[in-house]
Amino acid sequence: PSVRKVAIFGGTHGNELSGIYLVKHWQEHGAEIQRTGVEVKPFICNPRAVKKCIRYIDCDLNRVFDLDSLGRTVAEDTPYEVRRAQEINRIFGPKGSSDAFDLIFDLHNTTSNMGCTLILENSRDDFTIQMSHYIKNALAPEPVPILLIEHPTLKYATTRSVAKHPIGKYEK
Repeated sequence: PSVRKVAIFGGTHGNELSGIYLVKHWQEHGAEIQRTGVEVKPFICNPRAVKKCIRYIDCDLNRVFDLDSLGRTVAEDTPYEVRRAQEINRIFGPKGSSDAFDLIFDLHNTTSNMGCTLILENSRDDFTIQMSHYIKNALAPEPVPILLIEHPTLKYATTRSVAKHPIGKYEK
């Protein structure tokens, strides 16, 4: 498939600094990531949590991209991250639509001994499999494990699930 719109997310969790640093860098130096014929948008997902350097304000942003949360009527007591998920879905989606961004890279940190790991949610998505292979080759000889978190009955509610082709990247 052709790829016209790519987003790079950092700060889904406000205390995971690598993605935040990279996204802020690319917001200032966009030429490094721009390619002809492709819109590449670096984006801080949870700016309030980033400002406080905490994981989240009210609830985990990376768990509220389910259709119920995205379609919820906003009220005074609606958690900040649910409101933010709806905003992100408007900008980069809508989730499941032909208008959604083609690819979202969601950059994370972990304290687990995972090194640089790619997270995929669908073993039948030929594009993300090929992209993962490309990334592994580009980073060689460093090992880049791929973690498949596919489950036949689950619909993922992650930030990256808004895209047609979601990829998560975790770095220790």
